Amino acid sequence: MRTSYRDERRADQAAAAEQQRLDAAAAEERRATRRQAEDERAARLRDQARTDKATDRAARQARRQERAERRREALTPEHVYRNGTLGLVVASGLASLPAQVVHFVGIHPMLLTVPLGLEGAAWVMSAGVAYADARNAPAWVRWMLRALVAACAGFAAYINYGYGLSLTAHGLSAADATAAGWGLAAVTVLGPVVFEIRQWVSTLAAHDKDERARRKHAAGRRRKNRGVHRVADRLVYAAPFGTLPAEEAWRRAWAIVHGPTTPGMTPEYEQRAVSSDLRLQEARTPSREVVARRAQARIGRHLYALPGGAQNAAHKPAKPQLTIQVPPTPKKSVKPPRKRPTPPRRRKGDSPRFHPAARAVAAETARRTPVVTEQI
Repeated sequence: MRTSYRDERRADQAAAAEQQRLDAAAAEERRATRRQAEDERAARLRDQARTDKATDRAARQARRQERAERRREALTPEHVYRNGTLGLVVASGLASLPAQVVHFVGIHPMLLTVPLGLEGAAWVMSAGVAYADARNAPAWVRWMLRALVAACAGFAAYINYGYGLSLTAHGLSAADATAAGWGLAAVTVLGPVVFEIRQWVSTLAAHDKDERARRKHAAGRRRKNRGVHRVADRLVYAAPFGTLPAEEAWRRAWAIVHGPTTPGMTPEYEQRAVSSDLRLQEARTPSREVVARRAQARIGRHLYALPGGAQNAAHKPAKPQLTIQVPPTPKKSVKPPRKRPTPPRRRKGDSPRFHPAARAVAAETARRTPVVTEQI
């Protein structure tokens, strides 16, 4: 009984120790899992921080590049010239307008609007020149607007020059007053002149090299083909507006004036083209002498290809024919024999086969011999 109790106690203690070991192992596993999760979270946070840092760095670099690009675009010669011209125009207006206001107001306060209208007319006419250039207006319209600008600017410069000379009454010397007058007059004229130069530069830059080449080609086309140009214009104006393109009208006019439908071709050029084509075909077609030389070359290649080389042409065949199959051409009349000779008997192998050179010669002879077709 006592033994059983002790065994049970030891079993309980062993079970308790095993349970304690299992609990400790489970706790250690939970701690390891928790540490692993914390490590993974810290790694993710570090990766996210590095990614965010790289993204911020790339964004800052992109912003710096964008600012540098804007600065480069703003500092190009074109932008500097345009913006600088506008600055000079504003400075010219601010420098010339007060003297005119003082001059006309000194005459009478009701004349305050005269300098405003004078400067406004000059700048509106300058803008009109730019508008006329943009709309491809006739040249006389632009020159009329330029004349109005010159008149308004010249009158304003005259007023400012007189105001500068009048400064001698305020204690300035004659030289200083003259310099002030010339300076005010120059500033008054400077604005419209600079604006007009800017417009000229913009117009010339808009007409690039290709446009100039196109205009030059059109002028040369009209000058060298005046008759075709007159007929083409007549066809265009005879058709409804916009229905006949200029190139189609030119093609039809060329066909009417010269004949060929291809622009640039005339009957003389067509004849020369046909003659040139015939000469080319004759040059590409070999003559009879060339054909004969080629046949001789082929025969020679066959002869030299036999064993013995070039000696085959001089040596006789090893097995000659027993009888001559083609009799020689008699040079004089031969009397018929009294007795008819016995014809030779043919045996197998008594005549050698024709050589390839002989076949080539026979083929060349047949090719050069004209074929006569008998008509019934």
